Amino acid sequence: MSIVVNDTPRIVEMKVTDESIIACLTDGRMISVPLAWSWRLSEATPEQRSHFEIMGSGQGVHWPDLDEDISATGMLYGIPARPRQRAAKPRRVEITAPMPAMAAA
Repeated sequence: MSIVVNDTPRIVEMKVTDESIIACLTDGRMISVPLAWSWRLSEATPEQRSHFEIMGSGQGVHWPDLDEDISATGMLYGIPARPRQRAAKPRRVEITAPMPAMAAA
């Protein structure tokens, strides 16, 4: 006889505060990460933060209004969301003309 044990962390409850993302797991653990780990949630309104869906059997959470996903495994292993790709600032390039040669006197 064999017993199959699912040791994948699964989220049953989720809460987002002004400072933290907090998940309650099926095994009774509560884990949290800083809100700053998700730039999308950091910039969201409290209403947007509270509108989420637990994915599948609890592998992660999805915020449809923000297009943000956080996995239980990512929270446990400390994997923050990738930073937003900002548009590159135009670089200021100075072009200097060579000095004209001085005539010998």
